[in-house]
Amino acid sequence: MSHRVVIAGGHGQIAQHLIELLVARGDSAVALIRNPSHAHDIHVLGGEAILLDLEHSTVADAALALEGADVAVFAAGAGPGSGTARKDTVDRGAAVLLAAAAARAGARRFIQISTFGAGEPIPEDAGEVWTAYLRAKTAAEEDLRGRDDLDWTILRPGRLTNDPPTGLVALSAAPLPKDEVPRSDVAAVVAALIDAPATVRATLMLTRGATSIPEAVADSV
Repeated sequence: MSHRVVIAGGHGQIAQHLIELLVARGDSAVALIRNPSHAHDIHVLGGEAILLDLEHSTVADAALALEGADVAVFAAGAGPGSGTARKDTVDRGAAVLLAAAAARAGARRFIQISTFGAGEPIPEDAGEVWTAYLRAKTAAEEDLRGRDDLDWTILRPGRLTNDPPTGLVALSAAPLPKDEVPRSDVAAVVAALIDAPATVRATLMLTRGATSIPEAVADSV
């Protein structure tokens, strides 16, 4: 069955890889974007663009954007140049808002891209911005775990790279050693998780590895 997938952070690198994968297999991919000039890039990939700034929207606004969707993906982030305030408003606030909107709109399958280090003790030398980022991601995860109106999966990738896709990963509900993973492989894992009901209510660590993505998803929990 085909899906209508709405992606927050729709112009980001992971999201663009994901749009390509979804369109190629016959799904509808909808990118939530803040900048109208990004719509062209989304259309070139075969996706649909909806202008919506989750930092300055209501749950009702976001629910309208999710109308007709059965899957929502949170792939947004404040970005490396942002300060502590936007780590909270985007990495926590926007994620919480999207989850509430997805529940209201009936987009029950929800995949949240988090990060290595979320939910763990923060190193003393983490620095102010990184500390704020980890706290925001942890809070977003905690909000999602408290929901019984979504079939959620939390994905914690390691350090992201722009290397070509390998199709080989390590994916586990148990802790993994710190490592990196290409953004393109993260997108492929997200695409595979959509139709992986065994991963509902699971928090999964993701790095590069030696297992094919379909096999890794099947064996992850």
